[in-house]
Amino acid sequence: MRVLLVAYGSRGDIEPMLGLAGQLRESGAEVRMCAPPDFAGLVEAAGVALTPIGRPVREMVKGAVTGTAPRPPEGLAERAAAVTATTYEAVTAAAAAGCDAVVATGLFPAAAGARSVAEKLGVPYVFVAYFPSYLPSPHHPPSALPGWPFPPEVSDNQALWDLDAGNQNVLFGTGLNAHRATVGLPPVDDFRDYVLTGRPWLAADPALGPWQEHPGLDVVQTGAWFRPGGLPLPAGLEAFLDAGPPPVYVGFGSMPVRDPQDVARAAVGAVRAQGRRVLLSGGWAELALTDDQDDCFRVGEADHHALFPRVAAVVHHGGAGTTATAARAGTPQVVIPQMADQPYWAGRVAALGIGAAHDGPEPTLASLSAALGTALDPRTRARAKTVAGLVHTDGAAVAARLLLDTV
Repeated sequence: MRVLLVAYGSRGDIEPMLGLAGQLRESGAEVRMCAPPDFAGLVEAAGVALTPIGRPVREMVKGAVTGTAPRPPEGLAERAAAVTATTYEAVTAAAAAGCDAVVATGLFPAAAGARSVAEKLGVPYVFVAYFPSYLPSPHHPPSALPGWPFPPEVSDNQALWDLDAGNQNVLFGTGLNAHRATVGLPPVDDFRDYVLTGRPWLAADPALGPWQEHPGLDVVQTGAWFRPGGLPLPAGLEAFLDAGPPPVYVGFGSMPVRDPQDVARAAVGAVRAQGRRVLLSGGWAELALTDDQDDCFRVGEADHHALFPRVAAVVHHGGAGTTATAARAGTPQVVIPQMADQPYWAGRVAALGIGAAHDGPEPTLASLSAALGTALDPRTRARAKTVAGLVHTDGAAVAARLLLDTV
């Protein structure tokens, strides 16, 4: 069996797919991935062949977070149509060697292009979300599309989702149908329903991100998809960890921040104020050490599954994968959400009592010190250890079996 995985987004979209890829390969399936070229090294290091989709996304993400990217001449609808067409081309090329199923995640216009290829080939297609609020439900509101705010007088969740469906048809459906006409496919009436299907998958842990059932959507919650962990940590990092008590990890993964220097200063100062050492991850935020004191260490790539059980707390942006990995390790968290699903995970961390949700994307010494005070409280650590025992570790295996059964 040959499976094509499509993930257009940040590293948080790619990593879980590699967890699924590993389980599929163990079952004897051949796997290829379509993803942005930013992650070629990551995908190929996992032994998965990559067909890149379009241009790197790093600058696009940076512009969305910091507001520093130049305004493109085309609007959102035109950019979405280009993503749909580019993804269609990449997935078609990747499927040339054979394809029995397509699994897609990330931006909806890219997933729409992927489903069009699956439709053209006559093979099963699955859309996967990594957090519940990405899927329509009367139990939570949708996120407004850029430049398309919802009317302030509308507060009913179902009414907001209805508005969202109409907005997506205007912004994304028109471009999708124009492209489908060029490849001999009929028009789509409801863009969002076409992307999601009536039975999307939810790759989130039930204890961390539970799905509330309702008649409108048949969601299959598999549990979070983890890549196999246990890779050796860099020698310098091992030496730092061994040289003193557990440090506080601070990192934002493939998420830029508005002012890296201010964030680094606030983080280092707040951690030191708690009497802790600092482990700073550079990442796309480009965080750097603020001085040469030996209580701080800057790390590049490191296996979070191996690292997080050895730190006192994890300060991060609130990506689905980082949140789940820290929760699985039983390590308290401080979530400083920047965009997308991150406010959702910040709220869940606070609600579960396994850490603190920072108010807003720009920490100060005072605000981060207060959040760390909550996270480093012994009661928070005890609660984090309890919740860790509830986190499922077999989500990718469950999804692989479902896909094999489907095909």
